Amino acid sequence: MYSFEPSDEQKMLIDAVSRYATSDLRKAAHDAEENKELPPKLISKGWELGVLQASIPEAYSGFGERSALTGALAAEELAYGDLAGALAVGTPGLFALSVLLAGSEEQKKQYLPPIIEADWKPYTAALIEPAFDFDPNELKTTAKAEGSDYILTGEKTFVPFADKAEAMIVYARLKKETKAFIVPKGAAGLKVGEEREKLMGLNAVPFFKVTLDGVKVPKGNLLPGDFAPVLDASRVAVAAMAIGVAKAAFGYSRDYAKDRDVFGVKVAQKQAIAFMLAEMATEIEAIRLLVWEAAWAIDNKKEDASQRAYLAVTGASDMAMMVTDRAVQILGGHGYIREHPVELWMRNGRGFATFTGLAMV
Repeated sequence: MYSFEPSDEQKMLIDAVSRYATSDLRKAAHDAEENKELPPKLISKGWELGVLQASIPEAYSGFGERSALTGALAAEELAYGDLAGALAVGTPGLFALSVLLAGSEEQKKQYLPPIIEADWKPYTAALIEPAFDFDPNELKTTAKAEGSDYILTGEKTFVPFADKAEAMIVYARLKKETKAFIVPKGAAGLKVGEEREKLMGLNAVPFFKVTLDGVKVPKGNLLPGDFAPVLDASRVAVAAMAIGVAKAAFGYSRDYAKDRDVFGVKVAQKQAIAFMLAEMATEIEAIRLLVWEAAWAIDNKKEDASQRAYLAVTGASDMAMMVTDRAVQILGGHGYIREHPVELWMRNGRGFATFTGLAMV
């Protein structure tokens, strides 16, 4: 049965995440974007909240069980504070949750405890490719068996913290299937771009292009599980973060419209603005229910979980762009200057259609 009442554990986690998002992430977001760097202490503080750790069973040094719904609730709150901060704090989860969802028992015992027990470290993953027709189920990066190894060849883009990654999960096509491979730091043929990628938003997170020129990994580095649960986990996370960004933009523009006088009338009293705000609020709530339903389907192993996750991220991407764009419109000329955060939320909102693989719950 569906339930709209969070458990006590969920309430505790979300309350802690919400305080961090509003008191720490939101306050640091503007300077981090301008300086192109998040303070390491800020990332460490977010890591210490234990969002990822709560998704890892005790057998692998965590203190909970994975719940896509709990992860979605946390992801929304983190992104409400700042999307770049949310992605940075969650980067090790790209590696750890891939292993949890698709790894063997031996791989889980080998790779998860060093991540979960330690301070934040840049474990990462490489899924997105620099192609206009990128499809996670039809990758151009390939893996071929050669003796006791696999040979990985291809290009990846939007790989967070790739320059300092302890290890990364690389997704490649193996016999017409998308599979995940553990690639250790410094592997021969693994080349990380010398310069960070220049993006429209998310400048506080270091993204790099990665080239795999015949990278050789042992066959034991292949995660044997299916890719679908990993993709579903990413789509729900990205959709939840889109809600967080949209919620932030809506709240800020609503409050601005209530306070701002134009020709003796509050902006919010203008019918066109009131209609905008009403539609923004409606779309946010509708997509939130879609995301929760997708996460619930994942947690309950429903056959249509993948379909629900796809619908959620598709709807959330469109919704985030609409809401953030209208937030800029509501602020008028003030919406276009960087002293107000809505322009950053709009720049970040534009990217959600391409963010699959950058977050996971």
